[in-house]
Amino acid sequence: MKKVIHTMAILYATAIISLSQPAIKFETESYEFGDIKEGPAACYEFVFTNTGTEPLVISNAAPSCGCTTPTWSREPIAPGAKGTIKACYNTAGRPGNFYKSITITSNADVPSKAIYIKGNVSNTQAKKYSEEEIRLSPKIVLEKSAHNFGKVEKNQKLSLKLNVKNMGRTDLKVTSVNASCNCVTYTTAKDYIAPGEAGVVELTYRPGSMNEQQDVVNISSNDITNPSQKFTLQVNVVESIAPQSILKEQKSNFVPFK
Repeated sequence: MKKVIHTMAILYATAIISLSQPAIKFETESYEFGDIKEGPAACYEFVFTNTGTEPLVISNAAPSCGCTTPTWSREPIAPGAKGTIKACYNTAGRPGNFYKSITITSNADVPSKAIYIKGNVSNTQAKKYSEEEIRLSPKIVLEKSAHNFGKVEKNQKLSLKLNVKNMGRTDLKVTSVNASCNCVTYTTAKDYIAPGEAGVVELTYRPGSMNEQQDVVNISSNDITNPSQKFTLQVNVVESIAPQSILKEQKSNFVPFK
């Protein structure tokens, strides 16, 4: 009997502790900016409430890339009180679609939670250049406009070396590479590509879902006549592409020699 009472007391105490926790609830977990001008930072303030019974403390807000800067309420948020997390996306030199996440870490009952911002940066209000500036501009030329990886396994990381040529009269610099899926990162073999020369942009691609899909990548540069080039990645994601062994396929019909 004493053992049963002791067990019930432990379960009751555990239930009380689990109920005595902070909890975070956002008014919205995703914000769509729509079409915005290139240059100014695009900012949105996410509002949340501590719906738990203990003070809520946010220990970190980690963006998915360095182009997004979060600021947040550092002081403990009392039960029933509100707090904010402000997300600012740097649009300068980043024309095209974007989709970014910020992962919130706190002492809430669910310790990790993600919020999202997305939109499209338009360069329709771009600076007017003189004929001389246009004549001397670098000119980016991609070796191709798309690449199909074919059939790949789930969770496989894919790499592609894309040749980029400068057909202009001054040095070319690739300033950013981004995709709305937030599934592409890049490195460049050299900072600048001289006129008439070629360089390599290495893309790393992590497809986010199964089956056939394609993601459009925006490659931005200092080519003032065509500052953003679109490149399409295609892939067919499957569970496994490993063929079954002949032995396994024939196992049920196999009869050993006697």
